[in-house]
Amino acid sequence: MQITERGQVTIPLKLREQFGFLPHTEVEFSVQNGQLVLRKKTEASRNRLSGIYGKKRFERSTDDLMKLLRDE
Repeated sequence: MQITERGQVTIPLKLREQFGFLPHTEVEFSVQNGQLVLRKKTEASRNRLSGIYGKKRFERSTDDLMKLLRDE
């Protein structure tokens, strides 16, 4: 098995079925004991992200912030 130029890899069908990786399953990667681990994203991890989404308010517009980033 090889990783494509875009960083993609195909999970074999037997493993997808065994672990319930259906189409559109959200996954996350972590490093444990020096190994890359793939697992289904839990409800708790989805809630952590959705809990902060849209919360930060800036005094400047998006265009102003982008200009600051580009100028530096």
